[in-house]
Amino acid sequence: MRGGLVGVFAVVVLGYITYNALSTEGLDPRGLERGSELPPFAVPLAASASEDQDANVNTRRDGDVPAACDVRGVDVLNVCELAETGRPLMLAFVVTEAGDCADQLDVLDRVAQRFPRVEFAAVAVREDLGELQRRLRERRWRVPLGYDHDGAAANLYGLGAVCPLFTFAGEDGRVAGTHVGVLAERALAERARALQAGRPLPEEDE
Repeated sequence: MRGGLVGVFAVVVLGYITYNALSTEGLDPRGLERGSELPPFAVPLAASASEDQDANVNTRRDGDVPAACDVRGVDVLNVCELAETGRPLMLAFVVTEAGDCADQLDVLDRVAQRFPRVEFAAVAVREDLGELQRRLRERRWRVPLGYDHDGAAANLYGLGAVCPLFTFAGEDGRVAGTHVGVLAERALAERARALQAGRPLPEEDE
């Protein structure tokens, strides 16, 4: 798996670090456009990751490195695999070193238990892995949590200087909306309910 998760270097997020240090020119920090396809990525699950594992964001095989969609396994979070379930998806990019962002993962975890017909996942971005794994053990997050060591996956999804970034996808695997910043539990549940029913998300989620 280690070789399969090598990806391109990119920049990402932390609400407490300057935007210029974390964004890449030309990318929209508000996230993906509604109706667009989910950019493929595969990252190791945080619980089993090692520091030298970078995201695989290849759209096709590159020499010995497989395409991201082909990297599967019990220790891998693969957005292609999530989209293939035929269920809606709520995907959050977080930096758990920021207290509000860690708390948001608590909220996401609670909401996920109420909507079994919706896929939930989160990706921790450019964090100290040891500290991330410690928080994972202490807070007992049940939502699959990937580790984006170099920020390549988060960069593709438009993560800017505000944490978290949510990407919502419908049953067809296409983007149904995005949201930048913290959401209250009720608001997050309303979006999960809309996705589950196939209804449009609020207009702000664009």
